[in-house]
Amino acid sequence: MQTISTSKLVLSGLLSGSMTLSALPAAGQGNVCRDLPSHDQLETALVAANNLVNLKLNNQMWGTIVAWDGTVCAVAHTGDDTFQSQWLASRVISAQKANAANSLSLGNNDGGESAGLALSTANLWAAVQPGGSLFGLPHSNPVDTSVAYKGPTTDFGTRNDPMAGELIGGINVFGGGLALYDAGGDRVGGVGVSGDTSCRDHMVAWETRHNLGLDFVTAGVSPDDMRPDNIIFDVTDPFGHPTCLAEQDELNAAADLSPVPTP
Repeated sequence: MQTISTSKLVLSGLLSGSMTLSALPAAGQGNVCRDLPSHDQLETALVAANNLVNLKLNNQMWGTIVAWDGTVCAVAHTGDDTFQSQWLASRVISAQKANAANSLSLGNNDGGESAGLALSTANLWAAVQPGGSLFGLPHSNPVDTSVAYKGPTTDFGTRNDPMAGELIGGINVFGGGLALYDAGGDRVGGVGVSGDTSCRDHMVAWETRHNLGLDFVTAGVSPDDMRPDNIIFDVTDPFGHPTCLAEQDELNAAADLSPVPTP
């Protein structure tokens, strides 16, 4: 397992300014969502993950999957009532997180020093604080509100969610977004989860990705080789994130998340 050190890559500097993402296939080449989990598969994985991670609030959750090009593929939620069981704002936030993690992570196919580097949205928190190297990053790729709030609202979280098939955009910089990697190490998209504290969002997203079998991550900024893009509960770290409501429980839970598969 490759963990890329901050001193070796000086990643904050690489991400700032005129960063260019890795080359992707041209948009419109077939159905970009074809090989990704369906709405029903996402819902099943999300429900199981939400039941597994127990912390302070244990709210119901929203989850979104985007493809490699940022196209929304599936939106789902836990809980029975779409408008009463979860924070409604978290529907769009989950999509924003999925887009951010996907768009700021790399596949393994470029052969460079940072090949395969996965950044979770939790890994972005420290660098966007005032004075940080990525201050202002959340404003760089705004959410497309015409997609985010398109109706009918009765389809929110269903197989026909109005965001599906659209480019949502958005950069989120706290826990809950992870890139998706297939068994070949290719970045195939992102998953975002929202509805609780950002700490628990990250952990539910982590177990959702694991349940979907798309967690073949080979490189990250976490010192934990078994969890390369895990949340780092140290605000002095360049890729750190604060704890939320239950510090020791959150530290223990993060260390106990499912390890990524060994290549």
